[in-house]
Amino acid sequence: MTIGLRIDVDTFRGTRDGVPALCRLLAARGLRATFFFSVGPDNMGRHLWRLARPAFLLKMARSRAASLYGWDILSCGVFGPGPRIARALGDRLRRAAGDGHELGLHAWDHYAWQAHIARRPAEAVRADLARGAEALAEAAGAPPVCSAAPGWRCTDAALLAKAAFPFRYNSDCRGRAPFRPVAGGVRLSQPQVPATLPTYDELIGREGVDRARYNAFLLGLVRPGPDPVLTIHAEAEGIACAGLFEDFLARARALGHDFVPLGDLLERAGPLPDGRLAAGRVSGRDGWVSVQQPA
Repeated sequence: MTIGLRIDVDTFRGTRDGVPALCRLLAARGLRATFFFSVGPDNMGRHLWRLARPAFLLKMARSRAASLYGWDILSCGVFGPGPRIARALGDRLRRAAGDGHELGLHAWDHYAWQAHIARRPAEAVRADLARGAEALAEAAGAPPVCSAAPGWRCTDAALLAKAAFPFRYNSDCRGRAPFRPVAGGVRLSQPQVPATLPTYDELIGREGVDRARYNAFLLGLVRPGPDPVLTIHAEAEGIACAGLFEDFLARARALGHDFVPLGDLLERAGPLPDGRLAAGRVSGRDGWVSVQQPA
């Protein structure tokens, strides 16, 4: 089966350490993926205020976030603006582009989008997208060909703002298969390629899934039907879970699975049905996410 491989790069550390490691791993196996880069200030440490919410605190404890991500990620941007990712680490973005991977925009400021997009004015969203696309193009030497909303949080206003950019497609939601989104009564030209499989932090520590069982459990979710999309994170599978991901790739290929960028998956999809994004919930994830719904 063909699996779309999406790599989210949320932080300075993930870009610095996780991206080169994943590029080496994929190159050794002749694989390509879609990298979604956060390019502006790394303010991810500001999520720590969410510890006041029991669900987020439970997720942090279950995934052992401190050891998974490191305290430099968990505290970044808490006491002032975090470091500008693309400005300092453009060579990592160029490495991914040079290896033939698809490059997409995740965000200018990952934290700000994930925390505030529900109330963000359309003009501010457009400004953030323009700033992020410009920074990525300057650092990587090529413009982003797609985008993905941080935390799978997207609104109709954000979709309409993205329509002004030359993105081939977007990956802003969780769902079942690619579709053509309808937002504000408008059928948009940019398809959605939703993530379909759960992430490491959503599965680990739930339903008896520990690191020893994780890969087998995840592979058991790859079933006949629309081509699935797997999301990994440079901060997890590129660093703390690198060995686990390497084992996953070996097991998956032994079963006959292949991995491709999301753009390749879109070419295989055929005619796309209409759909829309709605606020929903995903097991193991704190707060709302955008989910695929019939139009």
